[in-house]
Amino acid sequence: MFKVAVLALQGAFIEHEQVLQKLGVDTVEIRQLSDWQQGGWSALILPGGESTVQMRLLRELGLFEPIRQAIADGLPVLGTCAGMILLSDGYLGTMHIRVRRNAYGRQLGSFHTTGTVDGIGTDVPMTFIRAPYIEEILSDDCKAISTVDGHIVAARQGNQIATAFHPELDDDLRLHQLLIDMI
Repeated sequence: MFKVAVLALQGAFIEHEQVLQKLGVDTVEIRQLSDWQQGGWSALILPGGESTVQMRLLRELGLFEPIRQAIADGLPVLGTCAGMILLSDGYLGTMHIRVRRNAYGRQLGSFHTTGTVDGIGTDVPMTFIRAPYIEEILSDDCKAISTVDGHIVAARQGNQIATAFHPELDDDLRLHQLLIDMI
C-alpha cells in the first residue's frame, strides 16, 4: 500500500486527506523538514491556501529545495489553487506555466461551475475561491486540460497536475484518482 504526502503548512490540506481516505489511500502530513526526510510516500498534494505564506514557510523550514527536486525528479503531484501557483514559474518552477494570482477577484468573486477536464471527463465540479488561472503555458510539454470562460484552469505536465479550482471541496473523486493513477 502506498501513501500520499499532503503539504500541511496552511490551507485546505485536511479536505484533501479526507478525499484520499474515501479512496482508501493513507496520507502523511508534511509540516517540517523532518516529516519530509522520513519519506515513504508515492505522491504529493500542494493544497489551496495563501501561496505567499506557503512559499515563505517552504523556504524558512528548509522544504523548498527538497520538494522542488522531488517534483523535478518525477514525484507525482497535484497542486490546487495556491498549490498551482507554487508549481508555476517564479515559485517552485517545476511546471512551465505563468499564473495570474487572484484572477477572479476577492472572496466575493468566488464561484462554482462544472466543466470538462481532459483525462477525467465531463461535468467535473469546480469550486473557485479567490482563484488564479493560467495566463500562459511556457513549453510544449505542458498542456491545458481544462478551460472556463476562455481561461486555462487546469494543466498537466508529466506527473504534475495543477488546478485553479478546489476538487477537495466537492464530492467528485476523479481528480484525486488521476493523481493516484500516476503512481
